[in-house]
Amino acid sequence: MWSVYGRIVNGFDDAQTHLKRLSANLPKAGSVRCLQISEKQFTGMKLLLGTKTYQEKKVNADQLLLF
Repeated sequence: MWSVYGRIVNGFDDAQTHLKRLSANLPKAGSVRCLQISEKQFTGMKLLLGTKTYQEKKVNADQLLLF
C-alpha cells in the first residue's frame, strides 16, 4: 500500500527547507520519494486519458488540483 502527497512551495529554497524537515522525520519502515517539478514543467504535463471527466474539463492550466 502507498500514499501520494503534494505540496506547493515558493521556490527552490522553500523546497529544500521542506526536504530537510521530511528527512528528519522519515519512517522507520518503508520509503519516501520526492519529485520536484517547476510550474513550467507542471503546465507542460500531458494528461493521457480516454474521455475527460467533467472535473477535468473545468480545470485549466492556471489551476492545480491535489487530492
